Amino acid sequence: MAEVDAGHRMRVTVRYFAGARAASGVDAETIELDAGVAPTVATLAELLAVRHGSALARVLTASSFLLDEVAGGPGRVLRDGVQVDVLPPFAGG
Repeated sequence: MAEVDAGHRMRVTVRYFAGARAASGVDAETIELDAGVAPTVATLAELLAVRHGSALARVLTASSFLLDEVAGGPGRVLRDGVQVDVLPPFAGG
């Protein structure tokens, strides 16, 4: 895993859309992550599920994530200042 500066707290902006917004109860939030080993999309999703509860946890399991408008899978390492968009599946056509 990638290392980050041990004296630095990483900030990530998370924006929620559709069902993720409803489940989290917020449009967006800034998350501060501990320094050390750089977190992944999966570890961020785990933290968000703990923070917002089971309704968001269910949505996150089916959601896609964009990192600065580029698709990022669960193993993608986050960097300081990244914007993460949580996109649950959309119905319609």
